[in-house]
Amino acid sequence: MKQTITILNLPFLNTTNADFKEILKKRLAKHQNTFIVTANPEIAVYAYDHPQYLRTIQQADYITPDGIGIIKASKQLQHPLQERITGFDTLINLLAIANQQQLKIYLLGARPEVIRKTVANITQHYPQIQIVGYHDGYFQEEQPIVEEIQQTQPQIVAVALGFPKQEEFIAKYRQASPAIWIGVGGSFDVLSGTVKRAPQLFQKLHLEWLYRFLAHPSRLNRFMTLPRFLKLVKQHQ
Repeated sequence: MKQTITILNLPFLNTTNADFKEILKKRLAKHQNTFIVTANPEIAVYAYDHPQYLRTIQQADYITPDGIGIIKASKQLQHPLQERITGFDTLINLLAIANQQQLKIYLLGARPEVIRKTVANITQHYPQIQIVGYHDGYFQEEQPIVEEIQQTQPQIVAVALGFPKQEEFIAKYRQASPAIWIGVGGSFDVLSGTVKRAPQLFQKLHLEWLYRFLAHPSRLNRFMTLPRFLKLVKQHQ
């Protein structure tokens, strides 16, 4: 079985959530610097349109299929990916590992009130985790944040700045600590309780996108990326 399936020049990891969690455990144990991109169709299309961003995320150690659209595309290419691996689920797996092993983490991104609630909820639900620093996503200077990461040496750095900013930040500064660096998009909104994740039924039916649209109809333009994504995949078969 292929370890990766290439879709629009992006090598997507072909594994399960459970197996990926074991991979992450091993890399944490070895202090291996790791860059994870959790790519949905929107990110894939943006990378297609922006060659510099494509080169940035091609540097990642793992690109995971975050979105049912990626799974559909792999089937269209007759190389079906085993499972959808979302940024949120990967973050939850990392928090579970960190709690079990009393690891250090650093959180970056989201609005000030969201990051504070995220820190409070992680502290409550994962009491063995050491949160060695955090900062909201509204900063002017990157250097103080990078220096804090260098000083505290977290084993996990979760960056919720949205694409392309989060991946660009990670690619630029990942050598600041031999950590797992992961872009997690809007995951802090969910972790903080600010935004509800789709109910289990929507998740099982792969209709999280529909739930998000019904909750935020203003996101219509973002959802319209999917038809173009599938068209591009077909054109590049």
